Amino acid sequence: MDRPVSSMKTGVIDGVTRPVSRLIQGTLMLSRLSEADALALHDAVYREGARAFDTAPVYGAGRAEAALGQWVRQRGVRQSVVIIDKGAHPSPEGHRVSPDAIRQDVAQSVATLGVGSIDLYLLHRDNPAVPVSELIDCLNEQRRAGLIDAFGASNWSHARIIEANAYARRSDQLGFVASSPELNLLTPASSWPGCLSIGGPQGAEARVWYRESQLPVLAWSPVAGGFLSGRFTRESCRAPQTAQERRLVEFYGTEQNFQRLDRLREWAGRSGLPLARAALGYVASQSLDLFATVGCHSADEFGECKAGLELRLSAAELSWLENGA
Repeated sequence: MDRPVSSMKTGVIDGVTRPVSRLIQGTLMLSRLSEADALALHDAVYREGARAFDTAPVYGAGRAEAALGQWVRQRGVRQSVVIIDKGAHPSPEGHRVSPDAIRQDVAQSVATLGVGSIDLYLLHRDNPAVPVSELIDCLNEQRRAGLIDAFGASNWSHARIIEANAYARRSDQLGFVASSPELNLLTPASSWPGCLSIGGPQGAEARVWYRESQLPVLAWSPVAGGFLSGRFTRESCRAPQTAQERRLVEFYGTEQNFQRLDRLREWAGRSGLPLARAALGYVASQSLDLFATVGCHSADEFGECKAGLELRLSAAELSWLENGA
């Protein structure tokens, strides 16, 4: 099934032995698809250049991991794809950012995927009450055991990442090689518990640090869960029809964000671009070592996002989209 894909740019993440496609296909939706549809979707985005896939045991209680692993095994593509998995997500019992939970989650994910070691393992959440030394020690232990090749953080503040990597250097161990925060044009009014955005004014300091350090950023929700896809307007948000729409309105439905959506729609129209492509272009123009994680439902959607990563907006355009200035 493998074939060269010249149009997909790739990047390097320390410890990951294969190039990582700049556009990463998420798997959250797989738990809602039939086995045949899940295989077909992976085939489609693979043909479009997807060579990195993001999953987690909380996506459909392991069904997304199982579907991804099945596709990798059946298609014989293990040597050409990068698997990014996550763990230490909270449960109804509370925080699970601990060495015991990490060991449990890594073992379970490796078994569910059934494709050997995990290329890049991310801690899905943080708990600042847990010393970084315990977590770095445990992750290095999992790497030495051959279960993960490299590790990073998702929804961690850059201050905690700095602290963790400083400890790793002092103890002559490996540290976090990547970070996965939310990043898009909007400023979320709320989000899932424990999630962290580096968008908007409150994320400016973090974005400066990521630009200076060039730690790879695996930006999730670059189209704001679909809020920047073209489906949402002020009028439609007054009466959301589904639970997903109500959640997105709760997360992003502020006047400031509607103004940014209006400006993005105006800029995309002047440029002759679909709105989702323009939204990816904004993220791609942040001068970061950027990888974007998307949850595309078709090859066409994936192609639009891939094209968006090729866009580069000027500083003036970015400022206007953000502030209207």
